[in-house]
Amino acid sequence: MELGRPPLQQLRLPLLNRAWFQVLVTGAVLFFVVQAAFRATNNPSFLPTLLVLGAFVVPASFVLYVYEREPVEDLPLPTIAVCFLWGGVVATVTAGVLEYQTLRALGPLQLFGVGFIEEVTKLFLPLILFVGWRYRTQAHGLVFGVAAGMGFAALESMGYGFVALGQSQGNVSDAVSVLLVRGLLSPAAHAAWTGLVCAVLWRERQKAGHFVLNFPIAGAFALAVLLHALWDIFDSLTGRTLIGAAGIELLSAAVALASLRLLFQMVSEAARSGLPPEDVSGATQLHSVQERPDRLPSAN
Repeated sequence: MELGRPPLQQLRLPLLNRAWFQVLVTGAVLFFVVQAAFRATNNPSFLPTLLVLGAFVVPASFVLYVYEREPVEDLPLPTIAVCFLWGGVVATVTAGVLEYQTLRALGPLQLFGVGFIEEVTKLFLPLILFVGWRYRTQAHGLVFGVAAGMGFAALESMGYGFVALGQSQGNVSDAVSVLLVRGLLSPAAHAAWTGLVCAVLWRERQKAGHFVLNFPIAGAFALAVLLHALWDIFDSLTGRTLIGAAGIELLSAAVALASLRLLFQMVSEAARSGLPPEDVSGATQLHSVQERPDRLPSAN
């Protein structure tokens, strides 16, 4: 792993040498090894390990992926880990308590209420770091937002996996399916929404030189809540016909693609904004063309 390198050097590394890829591959291997061990022995002591690996491998890998792409070499991994774990725990517990009342009181608007609550609670830890203002660039905000969002996603997925295990009376296949689907979709959901809000929040303060609450920030938060609510609404629908079901899946895919597009726009924008001017053109080339370790862009 080469986590101490500046961002341009990170982008030149071969895929096999990148930390996010190593964590993803080794985590996936361990997950399927534990699953095979459980099926061979039917030993329930393997189930907690299976749930943890299934819920955390993709979120942790994606946080590292964003971290390696951004100019945040001054940001230590323990700080990101705190944002990931504490942000996830605080958000899931707080949101769970508040949503219990929301689901009872809002009626048809409950999914918009759930989206609002979860987007607010995921910001608790990033806002603490924002107020401290030690890490000041848009790239820092993006990494914190993705970390908090993925911490929430990992713990939520583990909870859903546990519920699936109980409802199926111990059928591990059901839990594995839930963990795999939620893990693969998590970058297009909580990571994208919280990453978007935090990237815009840090960007606007960086531009102004002081805290501001303006239209871009309010718009980013409102967009995150809307995408979250639409995601939940389409997920709750079932088509009565094959065409209806296909239409719902297409709408869900549209929300996921829109969320990912917004996230990667922020990833590229934050990477450029955090680099010295002479490095911006090099970063743009590395993002837009196939990597060529032997052909490095020259600085002007």
